[in-house]
Amino acid sequence: MILRHPVQSVLIGLSKGNRLMPPKRKQRILVAIDGPAGAGKSTIAARLAQRLEVPYLDTGAMYRAVALLALRDGLPTALDEAGAARVVELMENHRIEVSGGISGNRIEIDGDDVSSEIRTPECSLMASAVSAIPEVRQALVPMQRRLGLEKGGVMEGRDIGTVVFPDADLKVFLTASAEERAQRRHRDLANHEVAVSIDEVREQQNRRDHQDTSRSESPLQVAPGSVVVDTTDLSLDKVIERLMAEVANLFPQGA
Repeated sequence: MILRHPVQSVLIGLSKGNRLMPPKRKQRILVAIDGPAGAGKSTIAARLAQRLEVPYLDTGAMYRAVALLALRDGLPTALDEAGAARVVELMENHRIEVSGGISGNRIEIDGDDVSSEIRTPECSLMASAVSAIPEVRQALVPMQRRLGLEKGGVMEGRDIGTVVFPDADLKVFLTASAEERAQRRHRDLANHEVAVSIDEVREQQNRRDHQDTSRSESPLQVAPGSVVVDTTDLSLDKVIERLMAEVANLFPQGA
């Protein structure tokens, strides 16, 4: 497997203006955002990265790309030992490219853009399954660490604060009520013209929550020292301002 992640338009020293960051700060900043499906991680991480003018990386997209390979191969989400071995084989024999930057992420498999295809409910469930395979995580986690160390930025996933970057400058755990998360996912799928009932979304969400929290390899949990934010009743702007304030506390003006 070849995984590349060129970073576009990286600006670590922020321009002058009304920002909650020192304009002449030169050190890289790394923000780790974890949480269950539907908590708003992707939207919030991308918007926060834009505000901070640093790269954004959706690490879950890496696992979704591997999941898409598994789905195309006809593997079931309930992977047995042979299925897990097949996933590793597929991963090693296809080229996965992840381009991460301020503007978002682009995912390609063997040169084909699959950025939209990896967002289906089926791919979400399979991503949870393949992410429990030790060999998959062992291949992807070092790449995620390398990108964060080189460029910093905002990374989001399921184990960024616990495994990938336990020493991140700011660790955040986003959550929301199960019903709110299901409603958000249902709206998102409808916006992408994916026909699925709210009951199906709830069922898939429950299955994924169980897979993510009960797996033996890097289960979803709150990392020590995390700022926990319940987004159930918060607007996107309110969450972003809360996180910007947390960053400002870490890097006061003139630091």
